[in-house]
Amino acid sequence: GVELVAPDFVAQQIDTVFADVTVHAVKIGMIGTAAIAQAVAASLRRGDARIVVLDPVMVAKGGDRLLAEDAVAALKAELVPLADVLTPNLPEAAALLNEPAATDREGMAAQARRLRALGPAAVLLKGGHLEGADAPDCLCLEGDEIHWLDAPRIATKNTHGTGCTLSAALATLRARHDPLEAAKRAKAYVSGAIAQADTLSVGSGHGPLQHFHALW
Repeated sequence: GVELVAPDFVAQQIDTVFADVTVHAVKIGMIGTAAIAQAVAASLRRGDARIVVLDPVMVAKGGDRLLAEDAVAALKAELVPLADVLTPNLPEAAALLNEPAATDREGMAAQARRLRALGPAAVLLKGGHLEGADAPDCLCLEGDEIHWLDAPRIATKNTHGTGCTLSAALATLRARHDPLEAAKRAKAYVSGAIAQADTLSVGSGHGPLQHFHALW
């Protein structure tokens, strides 16, 4: 179930945090509506947010669209240009570009460059939807410089929250490191969390990652 929060209240929460503490980095996930996207963007501008990691949560694991067209348009117009790093998966990248999803590395690199042209400083395009033994992510930096971040694909059903975990880790690390180093460390953290996910047994269906794998 979903209960949408009033845009003004979302803005009040963000404004309160910026007024109270020093904010080194911001991570944006599920937005919900066009009005919320606009409210979040306005608050980030008021707070002069410097590092914004935008995870455009637009397509569910099962392929269902999570945002209406006007919300996608608002996200592209208001939030994507504010992003220090944009972190879509392949279906989300396709939705943002209004074109078919990439099916290979060449297509991923081309789409990452086109996404960067929308305004973000960098794009981390996640390739987990590709077939193969590896899960490649494509990082496109200033000047359309491409870096590949690879990790072995791990056989587990416990992959709930991988994209959210990656973007949160990236925001945390980006406050201390350059985009490439932050992306490498975030990728390594998520890979470790997936590798240890089967040590947990939580609920049914797709279980969570083991976020504390480095400590337990």
